[in-house]
Amino acid sequence: MGVIPMDRVLDRLDRLTAANDAAGARRHLLYWLEEARIGQDERAQLTICNELMGQRRMAGDAAEAVQYAEEALALLKRLELEDTVTAATVYVNCGTVYTAFGRTADAIPLYERAQGIYTRRLEDADTRVGSLYNNMATCLTKAKQYERAERTYNKACEIMKQIPGSEPEIAITMLNLADMHREAHGIADAYEQIDDCVQKAHDLLETEELTRDANYAQVCGKCAPIFEYYGWFAYAKELRKRAETFYETNGRSE
Repeated sequence: MGVIPMDRVLDRLDRLTAANDAAGARRHLLYWLEEARIGQDERAQLTICNELMGQRRMAGDAAEAVQYAEEALALLKRLELEDTVTAATVYVNCGTVYTAFGRTADAIPLYERAQGIYTRRLEDADTRVGSLYNNMATCLTKAKQYERAERTYNKACEIMKQIPGSEPEIAITMLNLADMHREAHGIADAYEQIDDCVQKAHDLLETEELTRDANYAQVCGKCAPIFEYYGWFAYAKELRKRAETFYETNGRSE
């Protein structure tokens, strides 16, 4: 039985994330990781390493992100969890870390392993499956496997369309697909495909029924520079404003 109160740890992490307090979230996770190590709670260590690798990836810290990814993979082996849904989620997160820092050859086998587990154990209409295909396609794009990447992005969209409220995630996939077309063919030759993807992403983010929550704010912040790159300057500014307004409000509420 675990000694770390993970429900409380993750609840606090969610509140720090909603307030856009990355430094506070990192301190919080590092404190509890040390407590988990002292208490020899390896399942808690796995969960916290999984969170830390993503946070350090977003911060651009390759050394720490890879360190926590490798620690998580070792913990999976020690805990004999390597063929579980939990493991598949860790494989996706580790693959995303490796992709972010140019190690696509290390990432692709992890995505493929996760794909095998999810295929056996989850329904298609699951956000985890959609996330797998989106991240895998990004990796394939960086590996210059463009045809396979396009098929994989389309698969991600097909899955996420079955899930209510998934418009922000589909918008990210559409912008990723725009980038893939640009990398594969160049802006001039792929202009129509790129413009179609960016317009669809805009329309998805403007879906009236969407809840403007922490996830939406995070997506707005992530998408803004991509819209800006493709010339949607006013819309990029609006997305940044939405994200900032959400974080300011939630920061005050802390």
